[in-house]
Amino acid sequence: MTGLAVLFALLGAASNAMGTAFQRKAASRVAEGGGLRFILQLARQPPWLIGIAGVTGAALFQALALANGPLSLVQPLFILELPFALMIAIPLLHRRLPRAGWWAVAAVVAGLGLVLLAAAPSGATSDASMERWIPVLILCLGTVAVAVVVARPGRPPLFRAAVLGSASAISNALTAALLKSAVGTLDEDGFVAFLSVWQTYGFVVAGVVAVLLLENALQAGPLAASQPALTIGDATLSLLLGVTLFDETIRTGWWLLPELVGAGVVLWGVLRLTRVVPHLADMAH
Repeated sequence: MTGLAVLFALLGAASNAMGTAFQRKAASRVAEGGGLRFILQLARQPPWLIGIAGVTGAALFQALALANGPLSLVQPLFILELPFALMIAIPLLHRRLPRAGWWAVAAVVAGLGLVLLAAAPSGATSDASMERWIPVLILCLGTVAVAVVVARPGRPPLFRAAVLGSASAISNALTAALLKSAVGTLDEDGFVAFLSVWQTYGFVVAGVVAVLLLENALQAGPLAASQPALTIGDATLSLLLGVTLFDETIRTGWWLLPELVGAGVVLWGVLRLTRVVPHLADMAH
């Protein structure tokens, strides 16, 4: 089951990366605009249709991954969406990745591998009582609300981007936790039960909020501020939610040392990528 979770998570990260890359390719061929006319113009572009298929596939792969493995394993693997997006978008958009960028990609992959090997997440239950959900929802939603307030326009761009990126990370992790619970209901009790549980509608709302916060973070300031907060924050909180909600386990004790080293390597790689890749913001999202 863990092997399937890893496979589906990797496919999800790659599929989402492909989707965003092709959507950007299509958008580059269409004159700037907005509204329904802009969407209709995009819909005539084959790359945009490929992009939509990629994003849709990513959602299905994520659900399958969460159905087969722990949240604390699946969500961190989605960090690989960033290097996947670069490797797909660079040739697609006729750009070159500098050597320093390839080293940064290698650092992200190696660091993530070290974290997961050291932590060895385990446990695959999707059941969580309301006694566990209530404090999680209060803390997550409360923190997001505070972040939106303190990151109001007029604050320094770096600060706004980092805070809104962190809020998006919290929303992403919460979305994944709600999705895991809802998919567990679907697997155990069927489609009617899936439509009857609040988590099904919760992950839709949380997902929309995550996307809106991400777009605001990208508009608020440089990617170098928002992307590390988003990348590390989503993985870290997902790990904590897996342990708190679903009784997942990770290794502690001296294993914390390689876990922290790996997280530091991932952070370095992400920071490096945001600085060495031209127009990274246009390729990563």
